[in-house]
Amino acid sequence: MPWDQRTKRRIKLRDLDVLMAVIQCGSMAKAANQIAVSQPAVSKAISEMERTLGVQLLDRTAQGVTPTLYGKALQKWATAVFDDLRQGVNELEFLADPAVGEVRVGASEPMQGGFVPHVIDRLTRRHPRVSIHVAQLSAWMGQLHELRARTIDLQIGRLKQPFVEDDLQAEILFNDPAYLVAAAHNPLCRRRNLGLADLVDEHWSLPPPSQNVAGMLFAETFKKHGLALPKKTVVTPSIQVHCALLMTGRYLAVFPGSLLRFGAQHLPLKILPVEMAAHTPVGIVTLKNRTISPVVQLFIDCAREVAKTMNQPKLGRTYNMRTRT
Repeated sequence: MPWDQRTKRRIKLRDLDVLMAVIQCGSMAKAANQIAVSQPAVSKAISEMERTLGVQLLDRTAQGVTPTLYGKALQKWATAVFDDLRQGVNELEFLADPAVGEVRVGASEPMQGGFVPHVIDRLTRRHPRVSIHVAQLSAWMGQLHELRARTIDLQIGRLKQPFVEDDLQAEILFNDPAYLVAAAHNPLCRRRNLGLADLVDEHWSLPPPSQNVAGMLFAETFKKHGLALPKKTVVTPSIQVHCALLMTGRYLAVFPGSLLRFGAQHLPLKILPVEMAAHTPVGIVTLKNRTISPVVQLFIDCAREVAKTMNQPKLGRTYNMRTRT
């Protein structure tokens, strides 16, 4: 019997599920409890797979089990198998009823605060029974990890340039400038002549520069003008914290244009007349060679439609969020 035929007949989806549970739990006993089978059944499934494949998948120790190089490789492809199966089931559901399906989106908090909800609103108005799961992802590498682990279907956010991930593909949706903003009642909003040097000693609420592109643009702007970074800072990825501090009238912040246009319209904010460093593109990242389900494609199409509104005239320098443009 050819090797591939033997493997297809002897290794079942249940066996792969067992392997993934054991690797995740680090223990056969814990895995047995998680998937509601006996420990001997778990041990037998692993042993039979090792015998069929002719390699050792797990290292057994007194502390538990860890995957071997072969185990890690099979885990990676088992993840892909289950993901493809899920995509296939979703497509069958879509063919039976185009209004039903599931989309798993990863996005940073600024995207979740503005652009992504607008895309979701547009999609669910057309297809009310579509289910959407949004995962908050801050660090760039964390976003890519979730894509590769197939826990999300796509990621929306600022793209690092150049984009050189061989196993991923990116589509630019729009360029998203960053703005310095203050509460409308902040005394700085009444000043006509304002330069970056005038803001060094102000209180700032800033995103982490190592995790957030807007934070990096902020640092680049001060460096470009030969200025030291402000000392009176609160560093957080949380948009809620930024907004709350802005409303005290004492703090300044850096917001992307998409957040100002789509997400903070209920706040009386104004843009300060200080130029930021060059803007960066926002786009959608997906896995190469992975079938996009029809409902995920609907989400992407809606994202493209909403992105077109970002090409409208830019926000005014004294843009009040209560009077949306």
